[in-house]
Amino acid sequence: MKILQMIAVLGLGCGPGYLTLPARAADNQLSAAEKSEGWRLLFDGKTPEGWMTSARKPSARPVEDGCLNPHRCGHYMLVHTQQWSNFVLSLDFKISKKCNSGIFIRTSSLEPMPGKDVGYNGIEVAIDDTAGAGFVDTGALYDLSKPSRNAMKPVGEWNHIEITCAGSLITVVLNKEKVNEVDLAQFTERGKRPDGTPHKFDEAFKDHPSEGYIGLQDHGADCWFKNIKLRPLKLAVKGP
Repeated sequence: MKILQMIAVLGLGCGPGYLTLPARAADNQLSAAEKSEGWRLLFDGKTPEGWMTSARKPSARPVEDGCLNPHRCGHYMLVHTQQWSNFVLSLDFKISKKCNSGIFIRTSSLEPMPGKDVGYNGIEVAIDDTAGAGFVDTGALYDLSKPSRNAMKPVGEWNHIEITCAGSLITVVLNKEKVNEVDLAQFTERGKRPDGTPHKFDEAFKDHPSEGYIGLQDHGADCWFKNIKLRPLKLAVKGP
């Protein structure tokens, strides 16, 4: 049986007893190292180019202080116009008080299913102004997998998150701490997690489409996003 295996190469210069990391670029720009590693800038910090609402219309909310904010954008979420399959998504976000938002990946269609919102077509990495580590708290795959802990910073501080989609494996790193790792291939039954407990989706996620839109959710409160970058991953097929 053939399996998918990610080819990943990480390069870090090092000297005696320390690591030399590449210099961080200015906001909403790629550093020379990022460019050489194949990163793509999805938001330039000045215009909403490349982004639209999930109703395929321009956002009703302009770019503010170098940030995208999906709240009051005019629909369920802001989405990047290109669809992506296997990638590392890197971005910074800052929440407001009582914020409820999320980052959607592999949103297979912008046409909602009957009686559902468009979010049911994707997989959500939750962002929420809570201190917990449950199925809907920051770092969770919404209603599918709890984070190991809530590593989010307080309201008003910037957080850095990286979401990796590599075949059926989804990994979430929040503020340099891996808080979630899920193999969707283990979600073999509709409406059930691998341990048999129920979730809200009428879907066996092993069959979820492997390509889709990236979205930033409007759920009734301000949430700011910047430095939105993506590095496509190449997956090689390895024989038996």
